[in-house]
Amino acid sequence: MAEKKLNKFCVLGVKISAIDMNDACSVVNEAILKRQKSYICVCPVSTIMECRRNEKVLTSVNSADLATPDGMAVVWIGKMRGNKNIRRVYGPELMQNICGISVVKKYRNYFYGSSLDVLSKLKEKLSRKYPGLIISGIFSPPFRQLTKEEDGKIAEEINRCNPDIVWVGLGSPKQDLWMYEHRDKINAPLMIGVGAAFDFLAGTKPQAPRWIRDNGFEWLFRLATEPKRLWRRYLINNFLFIYYVGIETVSRPIKSLLNK
Repeated sequence: MAEKKLNKFCVLGVKISAIDMNDACSVVNEAILKRQKSYICVCPVSTIMECRRNEKVLTSVNSADLATPDGMAVVWIGKMRGNKNIRRVYGPELMQNICGISVVKKYRNYFYGSSLDVLSKLKEKLSRKYPGLIISGIFSPPFRQLTKEEDGKIAEEINRCNPDIVWVGLGSPKQDLWMYEHRDKINAPLMIGVGAAFDFLAGTKPQAPRWIRDNGFEWLFRLATEPKRLWRRYLINNFLFIYYVGIETVSRPIKSLLNK
Protein backbone atom coordinates (compact mmCIF):
# COMPACT_ATOMS: atom_id res chain seq x y z
CA MET A 1 0.00 0.00 0.00
CA ALA A 2 2.68 2.50 0.99
CA GLU A 3 5.73 3.17 -1.20
CA LYS A 4 7.97 2.59 1.81
CA LYS A 5 8.20 -1.12 2.59
CA LEU A 6 6.64 -1.64 6.01
CA ASN A 7 7.78 -4.74 7.85
CA LYS A 8 5.46 -6.98 9.83
CA PHE A 9 6.13 -9.44 12.61
CA CYS A 10 3.87 -12.17 13.93
CA VAL A 11 2.61 -12.41 17.51
CA LEU A 12 0.45 -15.48 18.21
CA GLY A 13 -0.61 -15.56 14.57
CA VAL A 14 -1.38 -11.82 14.35
CA LYS A 15 0.57 -9.81 11.77
CA ILE A 16 1.63 -6.57 13.46
CA SER A 17 3.02 -3.66 11.42
CA ALA A 18 6.50 -2.67 12.67
CA ILE A 19 5.87 1.06 12.40
CA ASP A 20 5.96 4.37 14.24
CA MET A 21 3.50 7.27 14.20
CA ASN A 22 5.12 8.91 11.16
CA ASP A 23 4.73 5.68 9.18
CA ALA A 24 1.06 5.43 10.18
CA CYS A 25 0.35 9.03 9.15
CA SER A 26 2.11 8.46 5.82
CA VAL A 27 -0.07 5.44 5.11
CA VAL A 28 -3.19 7.46 5.95
CA ASN A 29 -2.17 10.26 3.58
CA GLU A 30 -1.34 7.84 0.78
CA ALA A 31 -4.60 5.91 1.13
CA ILE A 32 -6.63 9.11 0.87
CA LEU A 33 -4.52 10.45 -2.00
CA LYS A 34 -4.96 7.24 -4.00
CA ARG A 35 -8.62 6.81 -2.94
CA GLN A 36 -7.96 3.21 -2.02
CA LYS A 37 -10.38 1.33 0.19
CA SER A 38 -8.29 0.56 3.24
CA TYR A 39 -8.66 0.07 6.96
CA ILE A 40 -6.43 0.19 10.01
CA CYS A 41 -6.73 -1.88 13.20
CA VAL A 42 -5.03 -0.88 16.44
CA CYS A 43 -3.71 -3.93 18.28
CA PRO A 44 -3.10 -4.03 22.01
CA VAL A 45 -2.70 -7.32 23.87
CA SER A 46 -6.48 -7.72 24.26
CA THR A 47 -7.03 -7.65 20.49
CA ILE A 48 -4.27 -10.20 19.91
CA MET A 49 -5.89 -12.51 22.46
CA GLU A 50 -9.30 -12.08 20.79
CA CYS A 51 -7.64 -13.09 17.52
CA ARG A 52 -6.28 -16.22 19.16
CA ARG A 53 -9.76 -17.20 20.34
CA ASN A 54 -11.75 -16.26 17.25
CA GLU A 55 -10.77 -17.09 13.68
CA LYS A 56 -13.06 -14.37 12.26
CA VAL A 57 -11.34 -11.71 14.36
CA LEU A 58 -7.93 -13.02 13.28
CA THR A 59 -8.98 -12.79 9.62
CA SER A 60 -10.30 -9.25 10.07
CA VAL A 61 -7.08 -8.01 11.72
CA ASN A 62 -4.72 -9.82 9.37
CA SER A 63 -6.65 -8.44 6.37
CA ALA A 64 -6.12 -4.84 7.54
CA ASP A 65 -3.71 -2.59 5.66
CA LEU A 66 -2.09 -1.74 8.99
CA ALA A 67 -2.31 -3.46 12.36
CA THR A 68 -0.61 -0.96 14.63
CA PRO A 69 1.31 -1.85 17.82
CA ASP A 70 -1.12 -0.23 20.26
CA GLY A 71 0.46 -1.48 23.46
CA MET A 72 3.94 -1.35 24.98
CA ALA A 73 4.08 -5.14 25.38
CA VAL A 74 3.54 -5.47 21.63
CA VAL A 75 6.24 -2.86 20.96
CA TRP A 76 8.72 -4.65 23.23
CA ILE A 77 8.11 -7.96 21.44
CA GLY A 78 8.63 -6.19 18.10
CA LYS A 79 11.96 -4.80 19.27
CA MET A 80 13.06 -8.21 20.58
CA ARG A 81 12.37 -9.61 17.11
CA GLY A 82 14.64 -7.15 15.36
CA ASN A 83 12.37 -4.17 14.64
CA LYS A 84 14.49 -1.47 16.31
CA ASN A 85 12.51 1.52 15.01
CA ILE A 86 9.08 0.34 16.10
CA ARG A 87 7.14 2.71 18.36
CA ARG A 88 3.71 2.56 19.93
CA VAL A 89 0.95 3.76 17.60
CA TYR A 90 -1.75 4.42 20.17
CA GLY A 91 -5.33 4.89 18.92
CA PRO A 92 -6.09 8.22 20.65
CA GLU A 93 -2.73 9.70 19.61
CA LEU A 94 -3.18 8.49 16.03
CA MET A 95 -6.59 10.15 15.96
CA GLN A 96 -5.19 13.43 17.28
CA ASN A 97 -2.33 13.41 14.77
CA ILE A 98 -4.67 12.74 11.85
CA CYS A 99 -7.14 15.41 13.00
CA GLY A 100 -4.29 17.92 12.91
CA ILE A 101 -3.32 16.77 9.42
CA SER A 102 -6.99 16.87 8.37
CA VAL A 103 -7.19 20.59 9.11
CA VAL A 104 -4.30 21.28 6.73
CA LYS A 105 -5.35 18.85 4.00
CA LYS A 106 -9.12 19.41 4.40
CA TYR A 107 -9.88 15.75 5.02
CA ARG A 108 -13.49 14.98 5.87
CA ASN A 109 -13.91 12.96 9.07
CA TYR A 110 -16.85 10.79 10.12
CA PHE A 111 -17.28 9.29 13.59
CA TYR A 112 -19.16 5.99 14.00
CA GLY A 113 -19.74 4.32 17.36
CA SER A 114 -20.20 4.99 21.07
CA SER A 115 -23.17 6.96 22.44
CA LEU A 116 -24.69 10.15 21.09
CA ASP A 117 -23.60 11.97 24.25
CA VAL A 118 -19.98 10.90 23.78
CA LEU A 119 -20.07 11.78 20.07
CA SER A 120 -21.51 15.23 20.78
CA LYS A 121 -18.78 15.95 23.34
CA LEU A 122 -16.13 14.54 21.03
CA LYS A 123 -17.28 16.74 18.17
CA GLU A 124 -17.26 19.81 20.40
CA LYS A 125 -13.79 19.15 21.83
CA LEU A 126 -12.17 18.25 18.52
CA SER A 127 -13.69 21.30 16.80
CA ARG A 128 -12.32 23.51 19.55
CA LYS A 129 -8.86 21.91 19.56
CA TYR A 130 -8.57 21.72 15.77
CA PRO A 131 -10.26 24.82 14.30
CA GLY A 132 -11.32 24.14 10.75
CA LEU A 133 -11.61 20.37 11.23
CA ILE A 134 -14.27 19.04 8.85
CA ILE A 135 -16.61 16.64 10.62
CA SER A 136 -18.91 15.36 7.90
CA GLY A 137 -21.08 13.29 10.23
CA ILE A 138 -21.52 11.29 13.42
CA PHE A 139 -23.61 8.21 14.13
CA SER A 140 -24.29 6.23 17.29
CA PRO A 141 -25.51 2.72 16.38
CA PRO A 142 -27.93 0.92 18.71
CA PHE A 143 -26.44 -1.51 21.20
CA ARG A 144 -27.93 -4.56 19.51
CA GLN A 145 -27.57 -6.58 16.34
CA LEU A 146 -28.61 -4.50 13.35
CA THR A 147 -30.91 -5.86 10.68
CA LYS A 148 -29.58 -6.00 7.12
CA GLU A 149 -31.90 -3.15 6.20
CA GLU A 150 -30.68 -0.98 9.08
CA ASP A 151 -27.07 -1.76 8.30
CA GLY A 152 -27.59 -0.88 4.65
CA LYS A 153 -29.18 2.46 5.52
CA ILE A 154 -26.31 3.33 7.85
CA ALA A 155 -23.78 2.56 5.10
CA GLU A 156 -25.77 4.75 2.71
CA GLU A 157 -25.80 7.58 5.26
CA ILE A 158 -22.04 7.37 5.77
CA ASN A 159 -21.47 7.35 2.01
CA ARG A 160 -23.82 10.31 1.55
CA CYS A 161 -21.60 12.34 3.89
CA ASN A 162 -18.62 11.59 1.61
CA PRO A 163 -15.93 11.23 4.30
CA ASP A 164 -12.25 10.63 3.65
CA ILE A 165 -11.85 8.88 7.00
CA VAL A 166 -14.40 6.90 8.98
CA TRP A 167 -13.33 6.63 12.62
CA VAL A 168 -14.84 3.53 14.22
CA GLY A 169 -15.18 3.46 18.00
CA LEU A 170 -16.98 0.20 18.73
CA GLY A 171 -14.24 -1.40 20.80
CA SER A 172 -12.25 -4.45 19.76
CA PRO A 173 -13.07 -6.95 18.36
CA LYS A 174 -16.40 -5.47 17.24
CA GLN A 175 -14.78 -2.59 15.36
CA ASP A 176 -12.30 -4.90 13.60
CA LEU A 177 -15.10 -7.18 12.41
CA TRP A 178 -17.23 -4.19 11.37
CA MET A 179 -14.47 -2.70 9.21
CA TYR A 180 -13.72 -6.06 7.58
CA GLU A 181 -17.40 -6.70 6.84
CA HIS A 182 -17.95 -3.15 5.50
CA ARG A 183 -14.75 -2.73 3.46
CA ASP A 184 -16.74 -3.05 0.23
CA LYS A 185 -19.83 -1.19 1.47
CA ILE A 186 -18.25 2.04 2.68
CA ASN A 187 -16.94 4.29 -0.09
CA ALA A 188 -14.51 6.23 2.11
CA PRO A 189 -10.87 5.51 1.26
CA LEU A 190 -10.03 4.78 4.88
CA MET A 191 -11.58 3.35 8.05
CA ILE A 192 -9.68 3.40 11.35
CA GLY A 193 -10.77 1.53 14.48
CA VAL A 194 -9.61 3.37 17.59
CA GLY A 195 -11.21 1.60 20.55
CA ALA A 196 -11.77 3.85 23.55
CA ALA A 197 -10.31 6.94 21.85
CA PHE A 198 -13.78 8.50 21.51
CA ASP A 199 -14.28 8.36 25.28
CA PHE A 200 -10.78 9.56 26.13
CA LEU A 201 -10.80 12.52 23.74
CA ALA A 202 -14.39 13.42 24.63
CA GLY A 203 -13.36 13.49 28.29
CA THR A 204 -15.98 10.94 29.38
CA LYS A 205 -13.35 8.46 30.63
CA PRO A 206 -10.04 9.21 32.33
CA GLN A 207 -6.90 8.61 30.30
CA ALA A 208 -3.70 7.37 31.89
CA PRO A 209 -0.92 9.98 32.18
CA ARG A 210 1.77 9.70 29.51
CA TRP A 211 4.45 8.37 31.88
CA ILE A 212 2.15 5.48 32.80
CA ARG A 213 1.37 4.77 29.14
CA ASP A 214 5.03 4.94 28.11
CA ASN A 215 6.10 2.48 30.80
CA GLY A 216 3.52 -0.16 29.95
CA PHE A 217 1.16 0.30 32.90
CA GLU A 218 -1.87 1.78 31.15
CA TRP A 219 -3.67 -1.53 31.65
CA LEU A 220 -3.28 -1.16 35.42
CA PHE A 221 -4.63 2.39 35.33
CA ARG A 222 -7.65 1.32 33.28
CA LEU A 223 -8.25 -1.67 35.52
CA ALA A 224 -8.28 0.64 38.54
CA THR A 225 -10.82 2.97 36.88
CA GLU A 226 -13.16 0.22 35.55
CA PRO A 227 -12.46 -2.95 37.57
CA LYS A 228 -15.85 -4.66 37.06
CA ARG A 229 -15.76 -4.26 33.29
CA LEU A 230 -12.08 -4.80 32.62
CA TRP A 231 -10.78 -7.30 35.19
CA ARG A 232 -11.14 -10.28 32.89
CA ARG A 233 -9.55 -8.49 29.92
CA TYR A 234 -6.46 -7.44 31.84
CA LEU A 235 -5.88 -9.99 34.59
CA ILE A 236 -6.69 -13.15 32.65
CA ASN A 237 -5.71 -11.94 29.17
CA ASN A 238 -2.36 -10.51 30.27
CA PHE A 239 -1.40 -13.69 32.11
CA LEU A 240 -2.34 -15.89 29.16
CA PHE A 241 -0.58 -13.55 26.72
CA ILE A 242 2.70 -13.79 28.64
CA TYR A 243 2.31 -17.58 28.83
CA TYR A 244 1.59 -18.08 25.12
CA VAL A 245 4.23 -15.60 23.95
CA GLY A 246 6.74 -17.38 26.19
CA ILE A 247 5.93 -20.69 24.54
CA GLU A 248 6.10 -19.08 21.09
CA THR A 249 9.46 -17.46 21.85
CA VAL A 250 10.99 -20.73 23.06
CA SER A 251 9.62 -22.70 20.11
CA ARG A 252 10.85 -20.27 17.41
CA PRO A 253 14.54 -21.29 17.48
CA ILE A 254 13.57 -24.96 17.76
CA LYS A 255 11.38 -24.72 14.65
CA SER A 256 14.16 -22.84 12.87
CA LEU A 257 16.63 -25.64 13.58
CA LEU A 258 14.18 -28.33 12.47
CA ASN A 259 13.53 -26.52 9.18
CA LYS A 260 17.21 -26.34 8.26
